[in-house]
Amino acid sequence: MTYFTPARRIARLDVSEILLINARATAVRRAGLPVIILGAGEPDFDTPEPVKAAAKAAIDRGETKYTALDGTPALKAAIRDKFLRENGLDYALDEITVGAGAKQILYNAMMASLDEGDEVIIPLPCWTSYLDIVQIAGGVPVPVPCGAESGFRLTAAQLEAAITPRTRWVVLNSPSNPTGAAYSEADYRPLLDVLMRHPQVWLLVDDMYEHIVYDDFRFVTPAALEPALKDRTLTVNGVSKAYAMTGWRIGYAGGPKPLIKAMAVVQSQATSCPSSVSQAAAVAALEGPQDFMAERRESFRRRRDLVVDALNAIAGITCRRPEGAFYCYAECGGLLGKRTPDGRVLETDRDLCAWLLETAHVAVVPGAAFGASPCFRISYATSEAELAEAMDRLATACATLE
Repeated sequence: MTYFTPARRIARLDVSEILLINARATAVRRAGLPVIILGAGEPDFDTPEPVKAAAKAAIDRGETKYTALDGTPALKAAIRDKFLRENGLDYALDEITVGAGAKQILYNAMMASLDEGDEVIIPLPCWTSYLDIVQIAGGVPVPVPCGAESGFRLTAAQLEAAITPRTRWVVLNSPSNPTGAAYSEADYRPLLDVLMRHPQVWLLVDDMYEHIVYDDFRFVTPAALEPALKDRTLTVNGVSKAYAMTGWRIGYAGGPKPLIKAMAVVQSQATSCPSSVSQAAAVAALEGPQDFMAERRESFRRRRDLVVDALNAIAGITCRRPEGAFYCYAECGGLLGKRTPDGRVLETDRDLCAWLLETAHVAVVPGAAFGASPCFRISYATSEAELAEAMDRLATACATLE
């Protein structure tokens, strides 16, 4: 028998825990149990009809061949117009890159810029791919815990303390996966002041949930707030969340030309161009009607309030009301150490989430998956009726703990 040994750069990594939990929950559902899955980071809305029509038209025109390596001229022009119109950022076409999802953009950036031992500051809790991509690229993730007391946001003092001569990047995600926390202009300003004092440190901002913000929160992006940082900031976005196009796999970014050129080298040896049809659809998304977002945003807001209010009514759980995205990040330390009706002691948030799936048939993701325990993440990108049922099940299950 031939034994396979994985490369050292991935030996400590595994498939996303979120995907594993979703697969486990789906298997339980297939077995006939009424499982409600609140783990997926995916809007339940459909891709807008004009976007689907544009894709079909592209197929009919025969636009099914290779395109330019990192984005068609038409899509880059649409992205340039979007950045200028919505963010006040002016990028030339050769300062824009397009990949097969924002995850590929992040991967390209780290592979193109990190040498062995270079450090990347990442606030926790975070989307787990940040940490793993840095490690695959040979870098060293520098996680900085950010608790509910700071709104799950990095502070200037924490950032200053984390910077070393090896620091290459800081990664900021607003609104955030998994917490839904977002940085206002007042939140960003002290961080940008720190970065101005450290010219060797670059900033990667993940703005994927830009259009999913609530109440009176005003979205801002750092390169627009501090133009002096624009030449060392990569502003990442995509069509997955705002336009419900997760499966189309189109992400994009604007940044300084030398970085974008280096990222193209990485992409040329990985996937080459993104899907031609998906790029045509993304043009329609960025250039077409945007009014549908307000209705969807209001739907997400109602769901957020339903879930947050229900969680805070459960003894042992506290949940901050997030500014954006479609996630709630609930602290559950008050439930740990308790005993289930069959005598098991719930020691960790992973224990709690596994028990909730088994007992309440509700799948949520433990905070350990995002680097911050004891918590769990709920995605409320599903119907209000299903969310209400899930919250009832959670409350009933938690009431049985002793």
